[in-house]
Amino acid sequence: MVTLPSSPDLRRLRWVLAACLMLTHSAVPDLARDNAVLAKSEADYVLADYWGRGCVAENGFVFAVGARYYPSSTACPCTCTEEGPVCTKPDCPRIHPRCIRVTYQGCCPRCQKIRKMCEYGGRMFKPFQEFLLSPCERCRCEANRAVYCLTTECARVLCVNPSYESKLCCPICKQGPNCFAGNIIIPAGVKVEMNATTLCYCPYKDGSWEPQQQATCIARGRRNVHHDIRKDSHVDLWREWEEVP
Repeated sequence: MVTLPSSPDLRRLRWVLAACLMLTHSAVPDLARDNAVLAKSEADYVLADYWGRGCVAENGFVFAVGARYYPSSTACPCTCTEEGPVCTKPDCPRIHPRCIRVTYQGCCPRCQKIRKMCEYGGRMFKPFQEFLLSPCERCRCEANRAVYCLTTECARVLCVNPSYESKLCCPICKQGPNCFAGNIIIPAGVKVEMNATTLCYCPYKDGSWEPQQQATCIARGRRNVHHDIRKDSHVDLWREWEEVP
């Protein structure tokens, strides 16, 4: 024998069954909707209002196809096409080589501040200031902030054994003018007896020593006299000597 529930219990049971049926029917559409979302591609999320009709800038403004615009304040200009923006960089003016502050406006850089001093070798120099790179190189900072340098030209030395000093540009003859007589260095200005039959001297012409390395040698004559060439400027003094070939 089956005992049926009382009326209050029966009503409560019916309410529970109805609630379960409602939850079951509402869950099916949610599951189907979730599956549909997962099945969508990236193209399904493109805004249909703008695709193929315009381009959106960073500020949210929409430009029509064919319009020329700047996506941002520092971007290069773009042209809106049906497939999206096409941007090209224009020919920007050249920035000054001494520019120390650059800003970007409308794609191209602009110089805001130019250096007022010369920079050379990592050092700064004021306009018209001169400085040495080496004993032979003198430079100057000009008004246009460019550095110009000059190299000293050294005269030909009058000796065969010049000395080079670290603080001097050009070589010097510490022992004065001289030349070679064979393998021996002889001073300029005097005749030097090389042996019993030969005298040698450094070339001398037009009041100055000729920068020649080899001495002129002559055979001994009747007299054995050492002339000081720096004092004797007349050719007659050399008539007693015969030049050795």
